[in-house]
Amino acid sequence: MDSPQLDRSTWWKVADRVGAAASFLCAIHCALLPFVLALLPLIGLEFLASHTFERWFVVFACALALFSLIRGYRRHRLSQPLAFALPGLALLLLGVTVAEGYSVAMHSTMVTLGGLMVAFSHFLNLRADRQLDHVHGPQCAH
Repeated sequence: MDSPQLDRSTWWKVADRVGAAASFLCAIHCALLPFVLALLPLIGLEFLASHTFERWFVVFACALALFSLIRGYRRHRLSQPLAFALPGLALLLLGVTVAEGYSVAMHSTMVTLGGLMVAFSHFLNLRADRQLDHVHGPQCAH
């Protein structure tokens, strides 16, 4: 039977993967949205263009990022994932609040860069966890 520690570790790795995917999808969504706004109603996806959807998606991405990255830091003590996540989260939050009142280009740029930074921080966190879990043995090539 798996230990509770292994189960929690596996869950957090899944959370990091979901967070990375969500952040990356958010960045793609924000980068492409200005170009496809007219097409969304035609294919029944007009909700993707709403500010409400975007705000909730950013809240979800920020909460997941903070939980998984802080957990990762407690485990591997590397600050690099947080160094990318914190400015990325700030860009995301500013992009969906303050920048909404400015140009679409500024809003899209801020949330796209923020989403990419948060996605990259999740990948760094996963890599740090993987390196921590790696055990050198007779079958190891490293």
